[in-house]
Amino acid sequence: MSEPDKFEDDLLYAITRTGEGFRAEQGGLVAGGYQHGRRRWRRRSTAALVGGAAALALVGTGAVYLVGRPAKDAGTVAASPARTFTAGSGTPVATPTTAQPSAPNVVTGDEVLATLRALLPKGETTQGKGRGTDDEQTKGTFAAADVVFDDGRGKSLIQIGIQKHRPGQGQSNSCPADLKLAQLDSCTGTTLPDGSRLQLLQGYEYPDKRATTKEWHALLTGPDGREISLSEWNAAAEKGAPDSRPEPPLTLDQLKAIVTDKSWDRVVASVGFDGVDVTALDPGLSLEEREATLTRLLPPGVTVTGRSGSPLVATFQLAQGQTTGSVVLRVENRAKSADEQAYKDALTLPDGNKVLTRGGPDGADKMPLTVNALHPNGIAVTAAQGPSGKPLLTEEQLRAIALSPAWKAGK
Repeated sequence: MSEPDKFEDDLLYAITRTGEGFRAEQGGLVAGGYQHGRRRWRRRSTAALVGGAAALALVGTGAVYLVGRPAKDAGTVAASPARTFTAGSGTPVATPTTAQPSAPNVVTGDEVLATLRALLPKGETTQGKGRGTDDEQTKGTFAAADVVFDDGRGKSLIQIGIQKHRPGQGQSNSCPADLKLAQLDSCTGTTLPDGSRLQLLQGYEYPDKRATTKEWHALLTGPDGREISLSEWNAAAEKGAPDSRPEPPLTLDQLKAIVTDKSWDRVVASVGFDGVDVTALDPGLSLEEREATLTRLLPPGVTVTGRSGSPLVATFQLAQGQTTGSVVLRVENRAKSADEQAYKDALTLPDGNKVLTRGGPDGADKMPLTVNALHPNGIAVTAAQGPSGKPLLTEEQLRAIALSPAWKAGK
């Protein structure tokens, strides 16, 4: 996958996750959007292991990339019900490992890999790679490992990733209401005795099933912020590798046993929280207040018909006559943050506003049209064409929304 494609996929994931609760009109969009979270894990895991990944400016639960390029004109800059699991054969058993313990607050890639290997059933593991919290590239906010596992019935790629989120910032692990629409064979979400949420699903590498490769997945999110994601395929590699067996090797029970194993506690303790503290950026504006301001700024004939979002980011469903669309709006108080790197390449306007514009149908970066504005009062506003419907707002209209002085911190 090329860097622009990875960039686009992560942005679309970040945007669409804020719009949960709206029913998509196309099965492909539902299936594709539902798998963005798992793709995010796979890409980050792979990138972390092989290196060379683009840095992602993901902030909070609905991040927008704040990166720009030269403008074409002034101010136009790119910125199921629960199911009973049937126990399978091959109970995870510990295997010897040569990984040496590291300092208490650091976990090496070798240790992460050894932990994964120790929790797998009996079989051969090859091509193992791991990344620990001693890696400078991820600054201790991510740990991962992957192996090719063969239980004698064919090879399978198995990947695990561990990161930690502040409250409200983790990805959703609820199951879709319509499994058929989401192109999943099964999905179960369970709350465990300790308050953790466990999702187990059986699906396909490609939601449109253009290949027969299956992907089975477990996602554990815990009260301490842990997010442990485990995926397995009935192929020895991702994307285009031939199927090596009819199904992935581990049962759902085995996937559950691995992600809930206490062996990961030390890794989780070593992983730092990713992103930023949303509470430090919360402008104190409710969804109702943001909708009221947006409504005043929309062009005549365009109305708000629905909303969904987080403390910082919201998706607003729009309508203009019989045409529907959406806009993603992010409002934050950067006066409480010393980080202005995201706007270092912005165009500064005479009134002191800084602006970055990016994306659109002609953009080489293949991302939705997005306008980022940093106001002199520290309020930062991002307005982007949303993931559903048709684009109802032009670049100039998004720009007017982002730059409006109506955006002020709440009480």
